[in-house]
Amino acid sequence: MSLGVYVSVPFCRSKCTYCNFASGVFSADRMGRYVERLGADVAACRALAAEHQAEIPGPVDSIYLGGGTPSLLLVEQLKSLFLAIRNEFQVDAKAEITVECAPGTLTDNVIATLLSCGVNRVSLGVQSFVDKEAASVARLHTRATILDDIARLRGSGITNINVDLIAGLPHQTRESWTYSIEQAIATEVPHVSVYMLEVDEDSRLGRELMAGGTKYHAHFAPDDDLTAEFYEAACERLNAAGVEQYEISNFARAGFESRHNLKYWTRQPYMGFGVDAHSMLSAADGSEGIEGWRFATTDSFDGYFTAAETKASPVTTEQAIEESFFLGLRLNRGVSLDRLRKEFGDRLDDYNQVIDELIGNGLLVRTENNLRLTPRGRMLSNEVFERFIEGRSLLAVEGK
Repeated sequence: MSLGVYVSVPFCRSKCTYCNFASGVFSADRMGRYVERLGADVAACRALAAEHQAEIPGPVDSIYLGGGTPSLLLVEQLKSLFLAIRNEFQVDAKAEITVECAPGTLTDNVIATLLSCGVNRVSLGVQSFVDKEAASVARLHTRATILDDIARLRGSGITNINVDLIAGLPHQTRESWTYSIEQAIATEVPHVSVYMLEVDEDSRLGRELMAGGTKYHAHFAPDDDLTAEFYEAACERLNAAGVEQYEISNFARAGFESRHNLKYWTRQPYMGFGVDAHSMLSAADGSEGIEGWRFATTDSFDGYFTAAETKASPVTTEQAIEESFFLGLRLNRGVSLDRLRKEFGDRLDDYNQVIDELIGNGLLVRTENNLRLTPRGRMLSNEVFERFIEGRSLLAVEGK
């Protein structure tokens, strides 16, 4: 089995009001220290895996630099990151190598560097093609900037491009949302990600929405029902245009599904490096009662340097089954019960009651030996996933 590599680059030109990621604006000196630390962590990863009897497979067939805005790194820093990865891992010649970029940060020099590092896929944090909406959440680009970046990427030979869109931004209307979707389709990019605005206390906009205030244009944000309507409209329009939904938030033309993200949803091994990075590896042979290991780093930038111990958590059989359901069900194709039974045997029967309940509620549908979310189930996916977790908790109480 091949390996995916994720690198967290938590640097931004400005902090978007909706953002709840571990990212921010930092000095050039701190960015340099961070890149050096990343290189050291990559070099030490095999010792960490060996300590917990976890297996690192090879070769690497996907690399993903996420953020933040990795394209803010200096050319020399980008090169050093990719060199560290290639020094430690065998990278497949046909690996999918993605870098997240904010529109307006792709200078000609940066594009040339991405190409020299083997990058063949770029994800653009567009969020909206409507300038007023983008500006209201502190995005620093315009529609013209986006289109120029896409054209220059294609001119360089990078044609595998994703654009992110967010439903529920302040000032968004049915008409403006339709415009953003139509613009994404018109660019003919092969991949589009559509997210509904998350309202929680981890972002400035989220906190203001929860408080019912007016900062950050919160009083101009559409309500939950309208945001859900926007999402459903995006699903319908993108599918009709041949950019077909394959995961709750992701749409692609045939053959352009994100290889790296598919690793997360199908529980393939990956290693993450940097602030708030996560890894998942299989347990070595002979690890009784443990299916695998998950690793996580701190979500504090300062803590990454002062208390950077990586937390390791064993994955039990019950947890592995649970993950197989709530990750696999994110995919439109769902999960194969035959495959899960081959992997977990009769332990799968413990979840029959939960499955039957969710089918009865119209949230899941079963066709032969395949289980997938219904359209209503996608809208209520968090509730579906929680039921599988609750089901495992009940089994623990019952002593199964």
